[in-house]
Amino acid sequence: MDQVNNPEIFGGKPIGCEEFLNRMCCPYLNQEDKDMKLLMIYADKFAYKTSKKTLEMVEAYEEDKQIEDVLVGFIQVEKEDEEKIDKVETKLIKNLKWAAKKNDTNNIVLHSFAHLSLSKAEPEITKLIFNNAEKRLENTGYKTWQTPFGYFLDLDLRAPGKSLARVFKEF
Repeated sequence: MDQVNNPEIFGGKPIGCEEFLNRMCCPYLNQEDKDMKLLMIYADKFAYKTSKKTLEMVEAYEEDKQIEDVLVGFIQVEKEDEEKIDKVETKLIKNLKWAAKKNDTNNIVLHSFAHLSLSKAEPEITKLIFNNAEKRLENTGYKTWQTPFGYFLDLDLRAPGKSLARVFKEF
């Protein structure tokens, strides 16, 4: 079957099977999505340990950290965001502050999570946005951390089942 044709879903236009699977099974991986992705999870406890270095540009080191009462931002900076750094940085900060306030915490972790989309910004751009966001959040009274950039991490997360403890945004 080379084409899929369901007028109720696709307006009568035939599409290829790969596109059908992307739209129906993995919409969050749709290559047409061109917005920064932000998954925010409030955690009673968030811990990580460096596991494997994935970027040559970063220094090798080991880190093992645990933070309590924290909002963790799993952030995907996309290629298209490189053209609007100031805009996405400001929206990132506003969303993190909003979710932190809703969860009654001043602790925020910025975690690069390049698994929410196929579009990825250059690592240097992502790191720049993270560094700027961290400084701006700290300047407004938030205690902020960044997980080790350019590493796979072993994660341990304990999140309560309450309203607004898990929020996804794209902008």
